Amino acid sequence: MTRKGVPAIAALIVALVFNGPTHAQEKSVPHVRIAELDIDPAQIEAYKTALTEEVETSIRVEPGVLALYSVYEKDNPTHVRLLEIYADVDAYNTHIASSHFQKNKTGTLSMVRSLRLIETVPILLGAKPR
Repeated sequence: MTRKGVPAIAALIVALVFNGPTHAQEKSVPHVRIAELDIDPAQIEAYKTALTEEVETSIRVEPGVLALYSVYEKDNPTHVRLLEIYADVDAYNTHIASSHFQKNKTGTLSMVRSLRLIETVPILLGAKPR
């Protein structure tokens, strides 16, 4: 590599580190979100049933849904957290447009007291095979 190429590469690295990925790069990396929900205590069991059905369907029928993890806080079971991992932003958009997601969203609307969606940028995603 010539010395002239070094400043260009350095500038690209600095731009990526400080400005994040470009739109094209975002589409090729996993899209990861965290959802924090507070569920009506009187409806928590119905919510968990609906969520289980939606997650199982999404994993089974959507190739772009890589992982959906749902947990609740041990000392506060109405505080539900979801870790969502999609192949890319297009897979996420396909997911939220799916009939099973829309059914879940409308069916659980009265159960959810609050929802906070957190957009993230993956640093490293790793998992052991089962």
